[in-house]
Amino acid sequence: MSALQFHGKTALITGGSRGIGKGIAEQFLNAGANVIICAREKPAVLPSISGRSVLFQATDVRDPESTQSLIDFTLTETGQLDVLINNAGGSPEVDAKKASPRFTFSIITLNLIAPAVLCQQAYKAMVDTAENASIINIASISAGRPSPGTAAYGAAKAGLVNLTQSLAQEWAPVVRVNAIIAGMAKTEAAFKHYGGAEGITKIEEHLPMKRMAAADDIGKACLYLASDDAAYISGASLAVHGGGEPPSFLSLQSDT
Repeated sequence: MSALQFHGKTALITGGSRGIGKGIAEQFLNAGANVIICAREKPAVLPSISGRSVLFQATDVRDPESTQSLIDFTLTETGQLDVLINNAGGSPEVDAKKASPRFTFSIITLNLIAPAVLCQQAYKAMVDTAENASIINIASISAGRPSPGTAAYGAAKAGLVNLTQSLAQEWAPVVRVNAIIAGMAKTEAAFKHYGGAEGITKIEEHLPMKRMAAADDIGKACLYLASDDAAYISGASLAVHGGGEPPSFLSLQSDT
């Protein structure tokens, strides 16, 4: 059982059926929270811990009506909303000069506009039902460095960090808003993206911690930011990247 307890509280996690989102959901279940997750399609197996399972609502986070239905479902099922974690996001690799306007719009909508709308919808519910309410936006190391191949994604995540800082000031002291700057994580998608187990091993050899993040690493950071122990932390961007990526000039230097 987690040392940080969330008994009687409700956590809503977008994209909570797999990868980092699943790891976050499992951490909040383990801490005693009522957990709601969403995705476009219901997974074959819902995240569960010690016989406790999440509740699921099929949701397209890009559709404001769908996300409002998700908020309404959460309040109907649990009576409150204490924690929102905007985790749903991502992007395939696309050369920026070849990306269509429609593609760019869809990536920015998923990674920035959708979280912004859901933050607003959640705020209204939190004001009425929660104490020490917390919103956590899952950003990326791509927010703070060039993101070749995923330019729209990097720009959207940078916007998400700025949104976090702005909402933290607007909504204090009622709702705290923070961001997680997630580094490379070893998820199902990572094996496809980085060339399987062999590709991941090569990358991990060059990382400071000699491994990618596990989904639980992100989940435990979310637990802390949502807890009473973090009651004076708002507008922060907590880096969960194991020291970050070594700068490329080091490898260039070693080749000379």
